Amino acid sequence: MTAHSSEPLAYFLTWTTYGTWLPGDERGWMKRRRGVQRPDPVREARAKSQMIEEECRLDGDQRAVVESTVEDHCRIRCWTLHAVSCRSNHVHVVVSGDKHPNDVRDEFKSWCTRRLKALDVERATNDAPTVRERWWSERGSCRYINRIDDLEAAILYVKEAQDRPRGDG
Repeated sequence: MTAHSSEPLAYFLTWTTYGTWLPGDERGWMKRRRGVQRPDPVREARAKSQMIEEECRLDGDQRAVVESTVEDHCRIRCWTLHAVSCRSNHVHVVVSGDKHPNDVRDEFKSWCTRRLKALDVERATNDAPTVRERWWSERGSCRYINRIDDLEAAILYVKEAQDRPRGDG
């Protein structure tokens, strides 16, 4: 893909962990095809009451699994991974691939779920035998990157602006 073709240079993908950014959230929230929405405490409380598991916060080992899974999947698919950063409550990936960005994001989420469940099984004990079912919120953000300077800015953001102590969200 080149800067002069009609194909995007890359995609900037973001998705959140289950239950950490609900419809109505005080930070604002995205409504499909309607963009950013204002906080709505009633809607947020309703969404929270419908959750079937506790919210998901990823620890350091889980974040490492997510990042290595994204790297592995890019290698297998022959996609170019420009940057990945997994935080406790969200993931950012800048990638060039040959599929629609929603499909790329969904493949990452599926493979990360499989590997996170495997880690959960390894960690399971008699005291904590359950394995989480829900890791991610539905969908996520898929932004096309069409210009070199936008690609550089997205990579910089993911690599440096997200580079906080691993305990942060």
